Amino acid sequence: MEHRLRAARVATYVYFVLCGTLMGAWVVHIPAVESRVGIGHAALGGLLVLLGLGAFAGMRAAGSLTDRLGARTVVPASGALCAASLVLPGLAPNPWTLAGALLVFGFANGCLDVSMNAHAVHVEQAYGRPVMSGFHATFSVGGVIAAGAAAAAAATGLGPAATLALLGAAGLAVALLTARSLLPGTATPADAPDGTPAGAPAADSAAPTGSGAPADRDARRRIRVLAVLALMVMLSEGAANDWSALHLKDVLGAPASTAAFAYGTYAAAMTVGRLLADRFAARHGATAVLRYGAATAALGITVAALTPWVWAAFLGWALFGLGLSGCVPQLFSAAGHADPAAAGANVSRVAGLGYLGMLAGPAVIGWLTHLTALNHAFLLLTLLCATAAASAGILRGAARPAAATTDRVPAPAGGGTP
Repeated sequence: MEHRLRAARVATYVYFVLCGTLMGAWVVHIPAVESRVGIGHAALGGLLVLLGLGAFAGMRAAGSLTDRLGARTVVPASGALCAASLVLPGLAPNPWTLAGALLVFGFANGCLDVSMNAHAVHVEQAYGRPVMSGFHATFSVGGVIAAGAAAAAAATGLGPAATLALLGAAGLAVALLTARSLLPGTATPADAPDGTPAGAPAADSAAPTGSGAPADRDARRRIRVLAVLALMVMLSEGAANDWSALHLKDVLGAPASTAAFAYGTYAAAMTVGRLLADRFAARHGATAVLRYGAATAALGITVAALTPWVWAAFLGWALFGLGLSGCVPQLFSAAGHADPAAAGANVSRVAGLGYLGMLAGPAVIGWLTHLTALNHAFLLLTLLCATAAASAGILRGAARPAAATTDRVPAPAGGGTP
């Protein structure tokens, strides 16, 4: 029924907001936790690597679990674990316990990230049109919620541990209460109007023919290419997160208050782009989103890197965010649609390597600053985005959602009715 599918889409939005809120709650409390534990920036940087390693492990674990048990089981369980573990960093009394807390929280966050993206693939498959970018746009809403909640808690005198505990308790309730609206199994929409089976390549696709081992090898090769492209794109995102404000301050001499808006401009443009990317993908195809998006990002970061004017740098960062906005959702979507029965595993492979790229981005740019100026180091991002744009044709061979149907929802694993 149509209302069941709409409820599943809303539930997916909720989990994306939840994931953004829980991660944002940790991020805004990093300074307080650092002070509580009594460590410096260098030690904190090493501990944050453990958060990333935990997330990577969680992504790999959640992929196969989601395919085996279903997103309706894994998504709420991951959300509950992520919410429950949020308080752990706030309670850690020393670096060793903080290390363990970040490993657990990172693992849970990685599980939630992959499982909710796998469920988003099933929702998109059932809708028969692109909706993935809209889900990713709502992740940013969670960060805003976390920042507002932390500010309100600080105004009332609540400490970090109490604030994290309250947000975690609220997140736990949301994760469990929203579960009933999730789709019960792999999406199986009706056949397309032309008789093509659901999930088959659309008109701009060029799927390989044949079956058996050669097709399997081609599918594995496609997933590997998608993962490498995700690494390139998300490395660029990670670099923007940590270096955009410093670029305006240190290279162009902008005041700190002005430089802070560099990241804000980039993030706002990315959010707007993700809100618009689904419509663009529906009209022009996923290949066009990746090709023109990555090309726009390459142009934007080149302008930011080479301009001597602050206003032009803002324009460059805005183009960078706008261009990157639709790339990752299309890569995740293509990975999931390659084989809906293995959507979790395929998304985990692409998301896992992409996440490593996001973690490596700031470090790679930092290392390059030992060899060249910061703005010139950004030209590496130009190269990566240009490569992604040139490789966008890989999406032509990826299965896309079939024509939209509103009278069917996925059947539960094992048969039966929802």
